[in-house]
Amino acid sequence: MTTKPNNLLTTKPSPLTTMVVFLILCILGFYAFHFPHTPPHSNNTSTFQNLFLSSSSNSTISSYLRTLTMHPHLAGTKPNSDTANFVLNHFISLNLKTHTTSYNVLLSYPLHSSLSMHFNDGSSSNLGLTEPGSSGSDMVHAYHAYSPSGSVYAKAVFVNYGRDRDYRAVGVSIKGCIVIVRKGGGLGRNTVVEKAEENGAVAVLVYNDENDTWRNGFERGHVMKGVGDPLSPGWGSVEGSEKLSLDDNEVLKRFPKIPSMPLSAHVADAVLSSLGVTPLPLEWRTTLRAKGINHVGPGPTMLNFTYLGEKKMATIQNVFAVIKGSEEPDRHVLLGNHRDAWTYGAVDPSSGTAALLDIARRYSILLHSGWKPRRTIVLCSWDAEEFGMIGSTEWVEQNLINLGSKAVAYLNVDCAVQGPGFFVGSTPQLDSLILEITKKVKDPDSKGVSVYASWAAANGGNNIQRLGRVDSDFAPFVQHAGVPSIDIYYGKDFPVYHTAFDSYNWMAEYADPFFQRHVAVTGIWGLLALRLADDSILPFNYLSYANELRLYRDKLSNMLDHKMSLHPLTTSIQEFACAAKEVDDELKVK
Repeated sequence: MTTKPNNLLTTKPSPLTTMVVFLILCILGFYAFHFPHTPPHSNNTSTFQNLFLSSSSNSTISSYLRTLTMHPHLAGTKPNSDTANFVLNHFISLNLKTHTTSYNVLLSYPLHSSLSMHFNDGSSSNLGLTEPGSSGSDMVHAYHAYSPSGSVYAKAVFVNYGRDRDYRAVGVSIKGCIVIVRKGGGLGRNTVVEKAEENGAVAVLVYNDENDTWRNGFERGHVMKGVGDPLSPGWGSVEGSEKLSLDDNEVLKRFPKIPSMPLSAHVADAVLSSLGVTPLPLEWRTTLRAKGINHVGPGPTMLNFTYLGEKKMATIQNVFAVIKGSEEPDRHVLLGNHRDAWTYGAVDPSSGTAALLDIARRYSILLHSGWKPRRTIVLCSWDAEEFGMIGSTEWVEQNLINLGSKAVAYLNVDCAVQGPGFFVGSTPQLDSLILEITKKVKDPDSKGVSVYASWAAANGGNNIQRLGRVDSDFAPFVQHAGVPSIDIYYGKDFPVYHTAFDSYNWMAEYADPFFQRHVAVTGIWGLLALRLADDSILPFNYLSYANELRLYRDKLSNMLDHKMSLHPLTTSIQEFACAAKEVDDELKVK
């Protein structure tokens, strides 16, 4: 999982445009997706669901994770290809029907980087740009994928989170300077670099100061706009397909024009403590003075920063296992997780990959016990998510027509376990199903209660988020193909995100020592798919969708300050709500 721009397109729509499009697509999507009224399924579904839950094994998931995290496995490298083969062979060993799809796409890798501080007395200090103990290994050096190469010698200026109001508050010109930015403030990595460029900076250095224990970690990531292969925007990058050239304007506008680099909080401390000239703005002082930051610059410290990288074509590979449906084989329930990682990737994404492998194992047990899903189930292992959800986006673009007519739902797990606390996002018609399923799975942290009960107690209610973000593989399914989707995870904002410390040992010591949270995620994920694959009538509740549409209609009306009539939209939502109620009433009778 990676911090990404908040849109699938290469240009950012206005909030008003986004909301209008969202409402229209929701209404049209309801009428386009029918409710199949079919005879009851012959399988004893509850028996198989209970068997699925009773087949859980935290030690098995732990062993999968240990194997997956033996080596860093960056997309486009041999270790990642080996990981793909491990997943493929696991599916094959379970006698599941498997296949792969490969794409030749544009990725980005570092060749050389350096950073040094130069002081007024003529002395200088070289700063390390990778985690202690990782040099000489096959760990990729800290970098921002798709950053342009560059070498600059300039004064440093601290601009807090790099938001528009931060540039106004800093009170000095940053033109020709290298800006230091701390992670946060609601901005994606690409947006941080873009705003620095707009304000005249010549380079950007970004650090994460959100945890004091892991201050030596460098948060890798990409700085490309949009998602998918930049050389095939809008279509799958299959063999023989058209590709744009690297100097095409449509390609060039996807990338920043100034170089950037992640810093560790430890390295950032050295730079920031040397700044003088301008005192911190008053509104920043509460949090930053406690961290030893008193001035924003510019200088007097000079920074000599060099980054040399290369963009090159690489082959990525998605891996699939298919369990064919017995009665509706052309209707597909998809479970997906990405496989590539910046480093060892124990949390991101191998905790989710381990869960996917265990779901495959448990489904195999069901198959040997006589289970035959009504609809087809597809287990999807995506590649190159960290470079902008490339593997999933290319596959969605290649299969867009089929997805629109055949996909029942897409169920995503990225970082399955980051720490305590259950989180879920979905499109609204799946809300009721989520609540039902979480009542059936034991809470991993509280004895004798369900995930549902602990979740409700922690949040003052069961808070289901919406999938408007673009930070994992559900995005192309929701925002490009219009497929009902769910995203599930335990914990959030873990401190070793995208660093060399995201290892099996960190997971076993901090995030999930007994791997019970992994078991909970796997149970919820697998049960959701079983219901969607086996129920004779799809367990969609569009009353939730109608309520959500009313909520967004009200927000839109407030944004417009009631200056524009929303009567046509209101009428459409009312018709939608009536249709949803009719379906709900009919289901209660059955």
